[in-house]
Amino acid sequence: MAATVEELYRNYGILADAKEDLSTHKDAYQVILDGVKGGAKEKRLAAQFIPKFFSSFPELADAAINAQLDLCEDEDVSIRRQAIKELPRFASGENLPRVADILTQLLQTDDSAEFNQVNTALISIFKIDAKGTLGGLFSQILQGEDIVRERAIKFLSTKLKTMPEDIMTKEVEDYIFVETKKVLEDVTGEEFVLLMRILSGLKSMQTVSGRQQLVELVVEQAFLEQALNPADTDSVDRLLQCTRQALPLFSKNVHSTRFVTYFCEFVLPNLSQLTSPVAELDIQLEVLKLLAEMSPYCGDMDKLEVNLNMLFEKLLEFMPLPPEEENGENAANEEPKLQFSYVECLLFSFHQLGKKLPDFLIDKVSAEKLKDFKIRLQYFARGLQVYIRQLRVALQGKTGDALKTDENKIKVVALKITNNINVLIKDLFHNPPSYKSTVTLSWKPVQKTEAAAAIGQKRRSGEDIGATATTKKHPTNLPRRDARQIYNPPSGKYSASIGNFSYEQRGGFRGGRGRGFGGRGNRSRGRIY
Repeated sequence: MAATVEELYRNYGILADAKEDLSTHKDAYQVILDGVKGGAKEKRLAAQFIPKFFSSFPELADAAINAQLDLCEDEDVSIRRQAIKELPRFASGENLPRVADILTQLLQTDDSAEFNQVNTALISIFKIDAKGTLGGLFSQILQGEDIVRERAIKFLSTKLKTMPEDIMTKEVEDYIFVETKKVLEDVTGEEFVLLMRILSGLKSMQTVSGRQQLVELVVEQAFLEQALNPADTDSVDRLLQCTRQALPLFSKNVHSTRFVTYFCEFVLPNLSQLTSPVAELDIQLEVLKLLAEMSPYCGDMDKLEVNLNMLFEKLLEFMPLPPEEENGENAANEEPKLQFSYVECLLFSFHQLGKKLPDFLIDKVSAEKLKDFKIRLQYFARGLQVYIRQLRVALQGKTGDALKTDENKIKVVALKITNNINVLIKDLFHNPPSYKSTVTLSWKPVQKTEAAAAIGQKRRSGEDIGATATTKKHPTNLPRRDARQIYNPPSGKYSASIGNFSYEQRGGFRGGRGRGFGGRGNRSRGRIY
C-alpha cells in the first residue's frame, strides 16, 4: 500500500530522531520505500528520504536501490532528476559498480538537464572509486545499447582528461587500457577515433613505450598483414583512419616503418584504383600526404631498395617529360599537366627514404633511367619558376589582413608547394645526389616568419630554386585542416594543376554505414538494471 505524504514525514521524523537506534526502525524505512508507489508528491519525498537512511539498513539495500531506480524511470522528469541527483549516495562498497552501471544506462536520456545530472552523478562517484565506476561504464560499452555505448564512450573521452592525478592512478590507467583493448575488437570509425583519444590522453601513454603500445593497437586495427583491396571503400577508409591516428604517435623513437612499408607495397601500386570513402576527398592526394608525413619517422626497412624503387617509379608517373618541339617551340596541344601537390608529397617521401640508401640513384638506377629522371626534373623546375615568379608578384607587399583572405592564403600555400619542390629537386641535382635539405610540408601551419619569406622579399641572385624553404623540424601532430580549397593558377604555359591540394577535415567514417570496424547490431531499449 502506498504511503501518504503525512506518513512519509512521520516516519522520516522517527528515523531522524532515532540516531544510533536506526536499525530498530526497519518498519519506518519500509514505509518510506513504499512512497514510490504514491503520487507525484510522495515520489519526490521518497526520492530524497530513501538515500538519506540507505546505509543504516543493509538488509534492505536491494529494495532501496530498486525503489530509487523506479523513480529514475518515472514519467515525471522532475522526479527523475531528483532521483538521479541522489543516486551517488547509494555508491558505497559493492553497490558502487551497480550504481555506475545504472547511471551509464541513464545517459540515453534526451532531456538535457537530466543528461547533465547523470554526468554530474557519474563524475561524483568516479571520485569515490574510479575503477568501480569504470567497471560500470565499460560494462555498458561492451554490452549495452548502441545509444548508451556511444554516450559512454563520449563521456570517457571528454571527462577523463579533467580528472585529477590522484584519481587517475597508474592502476586506473592500466584498467582503462585493458578494457579499451576489449572494446577495440569491435568498433566503428568514429568510436575508434574517440577511444584512441582516450588512450592517448593517459599519462602512462606519454612515454616512448606507451606510444609504442598505442601504435601496436593501431596496427592491429589497420589489418596491415592483409593486402589492400583498392575497390573496397571500407578497407580504404579503415587504412586512412588508422594512419591518421598513428601519425601523432610517431617520433625518432617510435617508428612508422610498418605503415610506410605497407603504403609502398600495397597502396602506391594501386594508387589510381583507390576508391574514395568520401565523395569530395581526393583520395590519391590524401594517401600521398599521409605517406609524406610518415616518412621522416621510418626506421630500418627490410625491403628498402624495393620500396624506394616503387616510390621512384610512382614519382616518374607524376613528373612528365617535356613535350616534343616543333619548329623550335613546344607544341601547345602536347603540354603535360604539372601536378605540383602530388609531386611535393612523392619527392618529399623519396627524399626521406633516400637518406637511408643515398647511392640509390647512382648504383640502383640505370644510366638511361637516371638521365630520363633528370630531364623530367629539369622540365618540372622550369615550370616551377614561372609559378613562383607569378605568385611572388601577386603577393608582393601584402601583409596583415590582406594575407588572410582565402585567395591569398591559398597562394601562400601554393608558393610553399613550389618552393618545397625546388629545394628537393636542387638536392637531387647534386652530383652525387644530396639528401641534406629540410623543408616543411606545405599543408603544415604557416608561421609568420615563413609567410614573410614566402611572399618574395628581395632575394640574392642565383637563388631561384628553393630560396624560401624553411628548416623547421617536422612536427608530429596532425594540423587542423580548413574546408577544401582549390587554387586556380594564373593562365599560361604551365597553368595546369598546381591547385590539386585540399585541406580535409579529420574525422570518423561517413555516417549510415553501421559498425564499419566490426558490425555490432542495434539493441532495443530495455529496463535499466
